[in-house]
Amino acid sequence: MAELRDLARAGKAWPFEEARKLLKRTGEKTPEKGYVLFETGYGPSGLPHIGTFAEVARTTMVRRAFEAMSDIPTRLICFSDDMDGLRKVPDNIPNQEMVRPHLGKPLTEIPDPFGTHESFGHHNNARLRGFLDHFGFEYDFVSATDCYREGRFDAALLQVLRHYDEVMDVMLPTLGEERQRTYSPFLPISPKTRHVLQVPILERNVEAGTIVFEDEDGTRMELPVTGGNCKLQWKPDWSMRWYALGVDYEMSGKDLIDSAKLGSRITRILGGTPPDGFHYELFLDDKGEKISKSKGNGLSVDEWLTYAPADSLSLYMFQKPRAAKKLYFDVIPKTVDEYLSFLERYHREEDPAKRIENPVWHIHSGNPPQAETGLSFSILLNLASAANTEDRDTLWGFISRYVPAATPETAPILDGLVDYAVRYYRDFVKPAKRYRAPSAMERAALEDLLGELDMLSADAEAEDIQTRVYEVGKRHEFESLRAWFKALYETLLGQEQGPRMGSFIALYGLDNFKMLLRRALAGEDLSREVV
Repeated sequence: MAELRDLARAGKAWPFEEARKLLKRTGEKTPEKGYVLFETGYGPSGLPHIGTFAEVARTTMVRRAFEAMSDIPTRLICFSDDMDGLRKVPDNIPNQEMVRPHLGKPLTEIPDPFGTHESFGHHNNARLRGFLDHFGFEYDFVSATDCYREGRFDAALLQVLRHYDEVMDVMLPTLGEERQRTYSPFLPISPKTRHVLQVPILERNVEAGTIVFEDEDGTRMELPVTGGNCKLQWKPDWSMRWYALGVDYEMSGKDLIDSAKLGSRITRILGGTPPDGFHYELFLDDKGEKISKSKGNGLSVDEWLTYAPADSLSLYMFQKPRAAKKLYFDVIPKTVDEYLSFLERYHREEDPAKRIENPVWHIHSGNPPQAETGLSFSILLNLASAANTEDRDTLWGFISRYVPAATPETAPILDGLVDYAVRYYRDFVKPAKRYRAPSAMERAALEDLLGELDMLSADAEAEDIQTRVYEVGKRHEFESLRAWFKALYETLLGQEQGPRMGSFIALYGLDNFKMLLRRALAGEDLSREVV
């Protein structure tokens, strides 16, 4: 453990950099509350999305990095702002007419349109917990409704009331002229309609801990700011939460930089210390535009997990969190193969200092699974493409000949990849396949290649096959070897890019590949499955 601690404290990976901030923040001493607190936030008016996964995954990586360099206990809370008033009926829920009369009420006071929980807020909170549990995250769930109603925020709310004018001095310059006239950090909840009200505060009684406002029917009302009678606007609420809970670390998106600065100022006004953290970049679609739930561009978590394992998604979140990245279907195969490559490299690496810099150390909290066969996701896609098959058993037939010891039971990672490859091939590769006939020069090269391969034994090594492929390409008048390989991919696989041919031919089977060559030379339809 001492060696790991020293290595972690000197680590260069970004989670170690973030963890060292916390080490400095604590002075290497346990905070009075007994732990270092990490927080992620969630707005439960919708369903968990890829941003939710990204934030919890990245925060967990920082948490584990901190635990590697310190014995100070840690805790991660996922906070649900479920006391927010629902502003509009979501398009993707059933029984919308059931919800519409309750607009403006806290989410936890709106009937559940799904009919499974005591409120819409409780339903979405359950979806959030199920989402996080599916990925094995270790966290504590915290509900805003519970904190407000059970008094956990009472002391902090009274502190906001005491410093009301100072909080307003921070907030008002950020608002338009009209909004300034009605703004208050406190949102009273109408005792009559249960609506969360955005109304001016007419009077404040700091000693009594109350505010006076005009209710929706014009009645002048006085309510305590405590006990769940009020909630705060989201920016002061964020600050109050940091203060009340003693949050030590929270990251947020680049779009919230200014909000986080405001929040930090308010936290200091209340007498607290803002958390450490950093601002990650946002995801872009294939056109370079910001991903938006309302636009429906980009990828969802469910879509990624249809075609690739969760560990590959974690790798995508680990890599360059401060850089804007495109998140669309084409990045999946590359990311899966990068994950497999990092996993193999981790187990080959003997230097512990280099091991902890490997992304899989952070993805798997220091305990990555064993690497398996060395077969990449891309080569499985190309295998499905060459065989024109969507049948997992057919792919396993090729794999078993190439790696006799591999079975679905002994190679569970590979077995999962076979299913993912079949789905990705079916939905993305197969529809885009466009075969073309070889030119006269390419035909001569293909015939030459067939002759070279005929001289090899059926169990020839991948490197020997690759050498023959290279030699044939050099003998013919291609502009470059790249043009030769492109011709192979387009005439034999129906695609512009493809695998390392030696490894692919060895996996597909030398005899099978020679049959593919003969069919191409005979002008047959290669899109037809022949196994």
